[in-house]
Amino acid sequence: MQDVVIIDGVRTAIGRHAGALSDTRPDDLAALVIREIVNRTGIDPAEVEEVFFGCANQAGEDNRNVARMAALLAGLPHAVGGVTVNRLCASGLNAVNQAARAIAAGEGDVYIAGGVESMTRAPYSLPKNSRPFGPSGNVTAWDTTLGWRYPNPKMEALFPLEAMGETAENIYQMSCDGGISGGVISREEQDAFALESQRKALAAINDGRFQAEIVPVLFPQRKGDPIVFDTDEHPRIKKGDGGYVLDTSMETLAKLKPAFPGGTYSYSDGTSMAGPHVAGVVALLWSANPALIGDVDTTERILTGTAQPIIAPPSACDATADLPNNTTGYGLVDAYAAVAAALSR
Repeated sequence: MQDVVIIDGVRTAIGRHAGALSDTRPDDLAALVIREIVNRTGIDPAEVEEVFFGCANQAGEDNRNVARMAALLAGLPHAVGGVTVNRLCASGLNAVNQAARAIAAGEGDVYIAGGVESMTRAPYSLPKNSRPFGPSGNVTAWDTTLGWRYPNPKMEALFPLEAMGETAENIYQMSCDGGISGGVISREEQDAFALESQRKALAAINDGRFQAEIVPVLFPQRKGDPIVFDTDEHPRIKKGDGGYVLDTSMETLAKLKPAFPGGTYSYSDGTSMAGPHVAGVVALLWSANPALIGDVDTTERILTGTAQPIIAPPSACDATADLPNNTTGYGLVDAYAAVAAALSR
C-alpha cells in the first residue's frame, strides 16, 4: 500500500455562535480554505482527484454535498469530484481518513480533505404533512443547530436519544457509581480542566502558534479597509496590554449553572474550542511516492487514523498497538470536561 503524507493545512479562525462569521455561508467558508490550500501549495487543481469534506449538519446552506459545491466555488475543475462525510463530531477527521485510505489503496494521488460547520446558520426544519391539505393542527419545527430531529420511535425504544452534553453527564454518573477509576469526577475537576484548556488556548494565541495555519476572512466595508477576522473567537479571552488575557476564572466557572437539570456540566466546562462554532478547515494529502512528491516539504505522514467513541471496539486498540518509534504522542479531543477527565485517567 502507498504511504500518505499531508503537504499542508489551513483553516479559518473559529467563530462563536452568532459571532463574527454569522453572516458567512458555510459553503463559502469551505471554498475559501480550498482556494487557499491550492494557492499556498501551488498544485495544479486538475491534479486533485477528489475533495472529501466532513459536515455534521447539512440541513441548510451546507446541504446537497457541500464538498462538491465548495470545490466548484473555489474554482476547481468540474472533473474534480466531491464527497461529503457525516460522522457527527468526527466528520472532518473521517474525511481526512477517507482521503488517506483512497491514496493508500491507489485510487488517486492528490486529495483535498477537511470539514466545515456553521451552527449559527443552521435552519429550522418543518415536516411535510402526511396527506395533502392536512391534517389540521400544529407541527413541530426542529432546530437543526444541535441534537436530534425527527427521532425514530423504534430507536428511542432501544437507546436514550440524548444530546452529547447529556452523555457527558452519563460519564459523570458512571464515576459516581464506581465505573470510572479514580473516583467521582467532581464539578471542580471539570472546571479546572476547562480553565487549563482556556489557558493553553490563550498562550498559543499570544505566541502566534496559529497564525501560519489561519487564513483570514475579510469583510468588505462601504468605506475604509475591510474587517479582518483571523483570531479564534470562542476562547474566553479579551484584549489586554500587549496581547490577550483570560476572561474567566475558577470563581467565574463555579457560578455557572449546569447545562442540564441535576447535572454538573456547564457549557464552559470543556475545551477552549468547545461549543457552537463556525469554521472551515482543510488539508492537502498526497501520495508519498518520491516520483510524485519530489522534494516537497511535508508536514505530517499519516500512519493511522481513528475516530472512536469512549467505549472503543478492539480494532481501535489494535490499530495503534505497534506504532513506529517516531510517533510523538496521542491526541485526545473531546468537548466535555467530564469525558476528557475520564479518558485521561
